[in-house]
Amino acid sequence: MTIKNENKNLWYVIFLSTVAALGGFLFGYDTAVISGTISTVAAQFSLNNVSTGWYVGCALVGSIIGVMFAGWLSDTFGRKKTMILSAVLFTLSGVGCAVSGSFDTLVLYRILGGVGIGVVSIISPLYISEVSIAEYRGRLVSLYQVAVTVGFLGAYLVNYGLLQYSNGGATSIQNETLHKVFASEGWRAMLGMESVPALLFFIVIFFIPESPRWLILKQKTANAHFILNRIYGDADEATAQVALTNDAVKNETKSEWSLLLKPGIRKAVMMGVFIAILGQFMGVNAVLYYGPTIFEQSGMSSGDSLFFQVLIGLVNMLTSVLALVIIDKFGRKNLVYYGVSGMILSLVMIGLYFVKGADFGISPIFLLAFILLYVFFCAGSICAVIWVLLSEMYPTKVRGLAMSIAGLSLWIGTYLIGQLTPWMLENLKPANTFFLFALMCLPYMYIIRFHIPDTTGKSLEDIEQMWQKDLEK
Repeated sequence: MTIKNENKNLWYVIFLSTVAALGGFLFGYDTAVISGTISTVAAQFSLNNVSTGWYVGCALVGSIIGVMFAGWLSDTFGRKKTMILSAVLFTLSGVGCAVSGSFDTLVLYRILGGVGIGVVSIISPLYISEVSIAEYRGRLVSLYQVAVTVGFLGAYLVNYGLLQYSNGGATSIQNETLHKVFASEGWRAMLGMESVPALLFFIVIFFIPESPRWLILKQKTANAHFILNRIYGDADEATAQVALTNDAVKNETKSEWSLLLKPGIRKAVMMGVFIAILGQFMGVNAVLYYGPTIFEQSGMSSGDSLFFQVLIGLVNMLTSVLALVIIDKFGRKNLVYYGVSGMILSLVMIGLYFVKGADFGISPIFLLAFILLYVFFCAGSICAVIWVLLSEMYPTKVRGLAMSIAGLSLWIGTYLIGQLTPWMLENLKPANTFFLFALMCLPYMYIIRFHIPDTTGKSLEDIEQMWQKDLEK
């Protein structure tokens, strides 16, 4: 069945996608804000290395919990209600961290925020995918990744601004509580500021509808038709979309877990797990989280290292915007081919710098240039493509559950690379660490080339049919 697109209400779809993408901003903010609070929190609560690591990593534990339940929550209660839950968790986390009276309480609220991260990392791109029009879906889902990078940058700017304020105007605050939050214990304000965008996210979610594809799955066809009519601007097209989705799910009577074991769906889930984990072992989070350490090991001062890390954040954000613009025109797989090729080249050159750079008197600017180039290729390819693919490559009936499995794999990969990178830098040395990252790019390219269908410009129902070819095998 062919769907016409002349009358589609693109601005309405952009509004829906932007609201959902606010969850990505909170994801980025909550993840990055911790960097500005580690030293002060460790000093205030007399933390040792182990407990400091727990303070940094406890939110990741929450994220894993959130991912484990996100799919079930969204498939059972709907995408919209699940996003509302994540907004509540982010708000509680921000306020709770700001007023926490003990380290254990602070960790508890950080875990709550982590659960919000895990939930929103699955549901926001999923919702955007399900309300998008096929030829714009890549760009709209990529809006989520852009929002994540903006959240990173926003956290850095808020941390810097609040630090300046705590050392300046905040010292004159007379109210004891406000003085504690903004002056003497400024980390409270840094963590607490998350509640402002979280509250905004909570409010605006009430102005968007439920996912029409979820409504069809729950046999609420009239409500779904109304929403699709507003998206496509034509009742006949809305009827056609309802028919397409019904055709895709009407023969599925098994439970979601049973469906995951069917050959075509099982392959889709496995491929999603593989690219989610491999993507983390190609070095992106190692560079984003441990950039200053890597720069310092090249002989740079700590001040230069932090400044260069800001440059990495800017390149990451700007390239994500570029990827948003070109992903539907250039194609998901093409972005991966060119981007990962550039990543391999950059990683090899970074490794070579650590092998012989100092011996030949090569400036650390050489290292900076190739790290920025690596971030450019990475942000413009795998970082932009991963959430698009995961949000569109699964059948409607199991999309939430399958995304949760892939998302859980991604977070496990993130946890592992976060824990292993310091060990690798110390024992494998920086050169071999980056050579290993380059090597891990090869199986990723192989899977994308031979096992992931080209989803560019296709409806979610068309993509589902592409996987069905394996169901009779």
